[in-house]
Amino acid sequence: MAARARSAAKAGNQSFPGIDALETLDRWSRSPTPGRRGKLGAALGRVVEAAGGRGGLIAIAAPPLPEAAFGFGSLAGQTVEGHDPSVALTRHALRGGPTSLGTLWLDAPDEARDPAVHAVALVLESAWSRATVRNTVERLEALDEATRGIAAVLDVDRVLQLIVDRVRELIGARYAALGIVTPDGDIERFITSGISDQVRDGIGPPPHGRGLLGLIIREGRSYRIPEIAAHQDSSGFPPNHPPMTSFLGVPVAVKGRPIGNLYLTDKRGAVEFSAADQDIVELFAVHAGIAIDNARLHEQVQRLAVVEERERIARDLHDGIIQGIYAVALSLEDVPDLITDDRAEALGRIDRAIDALNLTIRDIRNFILGLRSEFVGGADLEAGLSTLAQDIRLNSAIDVSLDVESAGMAGRALSTDDRVQLLQMVREVLSNAARHAHASVATVRLAADAAAVTVTVADDGIGFDVAAVPGSGHLGLANVRDRAARMAGSAIVESRPGAGTRIIIRLPRRDGDNAP
Repeated sequence: MAARARSAAKAGNQSFPGIDALETLDRWSRSPTPGRRGKLGAALGRVVEAAGGRGGLIAIAAPPLPEAAFGFGSLAGQTVEGHDPSVALTRHALRGGPTSLGTLWLDAPDEARDPAVHAVALVLESAWSRATVRNTVERLEALDEATRGIAAVLDVDRVLQLIVDRVRELIGARYAALGIVTPDGDIERFITSGISDQVRDGIGPPPHGRGLLGLIIREGRSYRIPEIAAHQDSSGFPPNHPPMTSFLGVPVAVKGRPIGNLYLTDKRGAVEFSAADQDIVELFAVHAGIAIDNARLHEQVQRLAVVEERERIARDLHDGIIQGIYAVALSLEDVPDLITDDRAEALGRIDRAIDALNLTIRDIRNFILGLRSEFVGGADLEAGLSTLAQDIRLNSAIDVSLDVESAGMAGRALSTDDRVQLLQMVREVLSNAARHAHASVATVRLAADAAAVTVTVADDGIGFDVAAVPGSGHLGLANVRDRAARMAGSAIVESRPGAGTRIIIRLPRRDGDNAP
């Protein structure tokens, strides 16, 4: 059955040689080998013969179809320059609508010329349409892959280099560059692709935004130029610059604000860049602007996070350790006079200062160990809390016990960043219990439900009147409240004088961005 179907299809194509020629031309356009070109010549010969002609010469010039010139039918194996002069040829321009497809020279009687030209043009136009659609789909797929690739990168320098590399590959340009401009229109950064470091060093300083580059900056629109040197705004190239001919420049904007321009030169396999090339680069430029903006925002967030963490550490140090050292310094101010007037008191102060400094050293060590435990155990909440409890027990007078409910469930309910933040808050609470509450015992209880993860820290310290202490009165607790609020959670403080303190930290589950 299958063999009969193929035979029937083949017979049908022979009855309609245009269909066979179209399929042969389509296969040749995908892989223009000499063997397939020979089959294409035979197929076109049958098309012309069906219209009453004898043969001809054809020059195909219709990108994305491959360029080719060959004879078929009565002129098979001949060229325009070397055809038999005894054969009278007539020249015909092949067009498909407004698109130029190539040129056909016919060996045919007068009455067969128009039908033969129409038949060949129809086959060529159909093949050109297929190749154009196929090429557009492939380029859009490549565009999607390229934009996904740059969107995943959050380092600004890497994003900029990746943009120029990808757009050069996408369009098939020999060279590409991305110029980042200042609000005044000067190029402050110039990232290149296709030029070696050695060649770039030989060129000298990057451009300032004159000539064609400045034209795009000033006018804020795309330019497609077949010959750079022939353009009125071209200012030439500096010494050691590689020669460049065709040019395509497209602006890059972020939220309507121009930030730079993409420049491509020397289209491979063509005299100049096409309108389709410009459309693709303009689409790519939109995604490039978004990627640049995302990378810049990520860097700003990282810088803010570093500043915030430095400020938190500074507040912690000021609230306890620095004040302790300052108190020791004050107690030692009168020691030189006391050595003469009251030697016993002077020696007592020195002994007390030594004890206080030893306690401060212990506090500093606890502080450093606490920071370490946050990140050592950051990937696993239960392990992090266990490490933190052990550090506090070993380096302070407080005994810390850990009670975990639904082992494993709580850790999987939070992202890695959330777990690190929670460990930092627990460290803050335990440090306060050891330094300020003078607690001897503390319990850390970890639990999770369908909505949130809860950590409760209870101590047997001196406690305080929560209502009488303003929010800024205990910087450590203020830090905990601030952190919890930024994570859409809460930190509730329960305490009264002489009855210890209990702090309940509750954070919403974030299973979606969690790495188990």
